[in-house]
Amino acid sequence: MFKTRLFSGIVVAAAMLVFAWLGGAPLLALLLAVSLIGQYEFYHAVGLLEDGKKADLLTGIGYAFSAVYYVLLYFSRTDLFYLVFVCVLFLLVLLAAYVFTFPKHNAKSVICTFYGFFYVSVMLSFIYLTRSLEDGIFIVWLIFFSSWFCDVFAYFTGILLGRHKLAPVLSPKKSIEGAIGGVVFPAIAGAIYGGLVSSKLQLGFPPVAGFAILCAIGAIVSQIGDLSASAIKRNFEIKDYGTLIPGHGGILDRFDSVIFTAPMIFFVAMFLK
Repeated sequence: MFKTRLFSGIVVAAAMLVFAWLGGAPLLALLLAVSLIGQYEFYHAVGLLEDGKKADLLTGIGYAFSAVYYVLLYFSRTDLFYLVFVCVLFLLVLLAAYVFTFPKHNAKSVICTFYGFFYVSVMLSFIYLTRSLEDGIFIVWLIFFSSWFCDVFAYFTGILLGRHKLAPVLSPKKSIEGAIGGVVFPAIAGAIYGGLVSSKLQLGFPPVAGFAILCAIGAIVSQIGDLSASAIKRNFEIKDYGTLIPGHGGILDRFDSVIFTAPMIFFVAMFLK
């Protein structure tokens, strides 16, 4: 199981890093595909779809608006006006479908459909938005550094030093010491990376300190994302979101922390610039 998990993790990581380097349409197409699969997993997890069913009216609208959102994103680049526009329009269309088919669907279905769209498609799109920034080809790596390094170093720090439980009810194996290690080491990695690429950057802040801050904040948010995904699974009594990635589960099991890290890296980078 460990070898399978390691191999599939390397494949997924390599694919994301290559497409993040390419940027543009290839990255956007990959993120759309990942988002649609992630939405599908989420809709099944929360009970919107029965086993074996791919879509109904509300979830079909959710998939369609993810596609619309990514197409508009391609032409608008980092203009967040389109993000707000699509979210508001999506909610209006969802509510129209809800009232004109009443009582076929309930309010919970509407809320979960919208949440699945925003939680997966919109949050993941910040990988593309970050890549589209000036120096984005260097900054986008921090999304993955802060998330994946956090996972690795939180795990090993927790094994070696863990004494105090971080969330004893939700995730008994996680420790406060592990959480601290999961922030400190990504920050160090960010600082080293910033020093290595500093000569190639046109940033408005010192890259060593700035990248360390970005990775530290990203790592903190990464752990919140991981725990929130665990909480959702506990609420709906499932072990994994899916089985697509051997040894990991579904798309959302692998990207649960990246989903939160991506927008945070984008906004902090914008703030520092």
